[in-house]
Amino acid sequence: MTHPRVYVALILLSLLLIIPAMSGSPFVIHVFVTICVFAGLSTAWNIVGGYAGQLSLGHMVFYGIGAYTTALLIQHFGLTPWIGMWAGAALSAVVAVCIGFPCFRLRGPFFALATIAFLEVIRLLAIHFHGVTGGSAGLIVPLKLGWTWMIFQDKFNYLIIAFGLLLLTLIVSWAIRNARLGYYLTAVREREDAASAAGISPTEVKLKAVVVSAALTSLIGSFHAMYTTFLEPATMFSLATSIEIAMFSLIGGLGTVLGPLLGTVLVVPIAEAARGWLGASANGLHGFVYGTVLVLITLTLPGGLVGTFGATVGRWVDRLPGGRSRPEPEAPALRQITGAAGETMLLTRNLTMRFGGLLATDNVSMLLKRGEILGIIGPNGAGKTTLFNQISGFLKPSSGSLAIVSGGQETTPSSADAFARAGIGRTFQIVQPFGKLTVIENIMIGAFMRHPDVASARAVALRVSTLVGLHQLCEVEARNLPIGDLKRLEVARTLATEPDILLLDEVMAGQSQADTQKMVELIRAVRDSGVTVIAIEHNMQAIMSLSDRIIVIDSGKVIAEGDPQAVVRDRRVIEAYLGEDFANAQGL
Repeated sequence: MTHPRVYVALILLSLLLIIPAMSGSPFVIHVFVTICVFAGLSTAWNIVGGYAGQLSLGHMVFYGIGAYTTALLIQHFGLTPWIGMWAGAALSAVVAVCIGFPCFRLRGPFFALATIAFLEVIRLLAIHFHGVTGGSAGLIVPLKLGWTWMIFQDKFNYLIIAFGLLLLTLIVSWAIRNARLGYYLTAVREREDAASAAGISPTEVKLKAVVVSAALTSLIGSFHAMYTTFLEPATMFSLATSIEIAMFSLIGGLGTVLGPLLGTVLVVPIAEAARGWLGASANGLHGFVYGTVLVLITLTLPGGLVGTFGATVGRWVDRLPGGRSRPEPEAPALRQITGAAGETMLLTRNLTMRFGGLLATDNVSMLLKRGEILGIIGPNGAGKTTLFNQISGFLKPSSGSLAIVSGGQETTPSSADAFARAGIGRTFQIVQPFGKLTVIENIMIGAFMRHPDVASARAVALRVSTLVGLHQLCEVEARNLPIGDLKRLEVARTLATEPDILLLDEVMAGQSQADTQKMVELIRAVRDSGVTVIAIEHNMQAIMSLSDRIIVIDSGKVIAEGDPQAVVRDRRVIEAYLGEDFANAQGL
């Protein structure tokens, strides 16, 4: 049976056809064509700007590429726009990769500025090559009536096509949001380092998003060119329009499926009606309307329309007939960890990390044996977390080497996400939850690495949540959890990746004695399941009781190594923690 959210959404969407059909007014039809076009553009932009959190202010470059490709193929080759629009989409996808690959290395305002720069470059090229594009004088689309050429006397035919493109864009946006890619984009938007630790390549998922977004934007640009029948660079590659489509997403709800549509439906009719009533005297008034609504929404509804009212409306809709809860699927079998106990799994040789004149790690050589719990201790600032960052791929050593050993073969992954996929999972000293996702969704981010299907990932996440004692908090947003639960959540997310080696960075810090004991028991259970553990910890009682072997680091150097009893009696360790005078007083 169809879920009520689906049929309610379809009923409301159908109003975009029903209202203008009943009106019969060419102006009303024009307004609804404009709504569909801008809602589609904003929805496509939202895949990059909302889901991935990349503020693209040059998105109209793909609109213009689609429009010009379609028009030029009609003019020079006599190809129908139904072919030209897909050719434009393919070209836009290629351009998106060329733009995205260098730009995604930038963050925040620098990324936004880079996208504006690319938009301006393409606009100037379109003006310069006037022999092809018509330059500033513009390009007129050949007028051939009929569905083959997408030119009509009856404007309602344009509305049918615009509505179809909007529906396509919404379906793609919904599919991405509810698939692994959507979760990955949200993770990258919230915390890129934590996403990498879950095996996600931030650049790869951003490129996937921008390619899809560019293709959809290009399709709409191709159609709009046929609707207006005139192209010129200032309109086709408009910075103002790029900002407007981003604005509609902000008004409706950034990172939501229906937010861009609602934002457009709220704002565009007001602006179009004002221009229709006031005529030429209202030139530029739409910008004033957009800005006013944006300011009001930002001040009163910072989450946008969907962010503020979406949950309440969703609960109401779910009460309608047709909503049935589905049984949770059985969790798939976990990856089997193979190998003989005691064999070498991780090896570092003279690992050194320099930050300018600071030597954070100094010729650290160590090996990790399968099935053990290796404790790493040392004073604050000793270089313990820097060591973790190197053996998990977040920092490349200044000198020395490290290798993951499997089947006698040594490999060194090239990035943090590659280390995660190679079987090294880690937590962070300062917890990095995906705050706007629920507990179960946070754990699913980890589970997706081995289980791409959403249902399977959810089943694994439910099993892991029970293991760590978070099963009663599955639907709580991570940002609402206390520190103890956040620590367990991060362990759960890492365990869901099914690692061979688990790196725990002070997971017992700030926890009560009872929570500390639960964590100790959990770590032992993890080791007993076949996962090898390296733990940085300042809770000496806990780390001494847990560890089979301990390495002590001070000022970036390994100063002691051995079983816990031998390490606590080592003079160098006592000096590092309590000073030389105390060591002398103990007669060491």
